Amino acid sequence: MNDVVNPDTYERLSISPRDNGVFVLTLNRPSKRNALDVTTIEELIRFFSGARIAGVKAVLLAGEGDHFCAGLDLIEHWKADRSPDDFMHVCLRWHEAFNKMEYGGVPIIAALQGAVVGGGLELASAAHVRVAETGTYFALPEGQRGIFTGGGATIRVSEMIGKYRMIDMILTGRVYQGQEAVDLGLAQYITEDGGSFAKAMEIADKVAQNLPLTNFAICSAVSHMNNMSGMDAAYAEAFVGGIVNTQPAARERLEAFANKTADRVRPNS
Repeated sequence: MNDVVNPDTYERLSISPRDNGVFVLTLNRPSKRNALDVTTIEELIRFFSGARIAGVKAVLLAGEGDHFCAGLDLIEHWKADRSPDDFMHVCLRWHEAFNKMEYGGVPIIAALQGAVVGGGLELASAAHVRVAETGTYFALPEGQRGIFTGGGATIRVSEMIGKYRMIDMILTGRVYQGQEAVDLGLAQYITEDGGSFAKAMEIADKVAQNLPLTNFAICSAVSHMNNMSGMDAAYAEAFVGGIVNTQPAARERLEAFANKTADRVRPNS
């Protein structure tokens, strides 16, 4: 087995492959509400650095126990008593992990339950699709802890909900939950409590049926294009479209559409 996807080589992450190329990646520190320590971040970097090459078609990202992730392991941070330089490099590793996720080209579907707080929200925001439950709650309590975000909230969370809502969350510790959180953009789907994993699996199974190059473009190029000027993004989109839309593997699907044997797009019943 490729070492990248070998569950025996991980301490903080549980890895469960399925026959269709979907891998369930579970944060495995339930006694700490799956708080992110240095070891967890390094394991995320290792997995997502090699997931596409290892043949992973989609990832279902989950948290063991009652909570998805309560953020930075504050006890580890407090005990380490880091210098500014040391903690800056810790933050850079967080960015490395989350950039590997967002730009790596493998669809990541996050099943969210309980706390999605601080760095846990930053982790969730690096996924491409987020499924929340009625009881899932989102917060950025850094302001009340005397600290600041370091894993991308100023980038991804502000993009999802807007700069001033994100600032309000940090300043006041405001908590969003349920349909309100979905309406703001913190998640795209909502289920009853206990249902996020099944819904996330349904989505992961569906997207794993797409062609890998198509998924790579969707889950990498779109984010890159959003960092470009409008003119540069238009050029890049045309370039990526030229490659993806003429891939040999797509011809069979296009032929099925031409022959009217492919599924048609229809409204939800």
